[in-house]
Amino acid sequence: MPYVVTDACIQCGVCIGGCPTGAAQEGEGKTYIDPAVCIECGNCEQNCPVSAIIYVESDGEQAEKSAASSAGNSDTP
Repeated sequence: MPYVVTDACIQCGVCIGGCPTGAAQEGEGKTYIDPAVCIECGNCEQNCPVSAIIYVESDGEQAEKSAASSAGNSDTP
């Protein structure tokens, strides 16, 4: 799940109103991002007035970045 709503959320609804796919939703006492609907546009994170939404890389994304970094840092002349 790439975007996560943290406990800092004040449930203002800005992320819900700004989400083009409806992935940002109000749950039972907490706002959440539905990863099945999210297109990772970043609107929710950018628009949150209290910076309560963060992007968390999946294990696959972290491994891909690590492999790309290793490939670009060759010590051979």
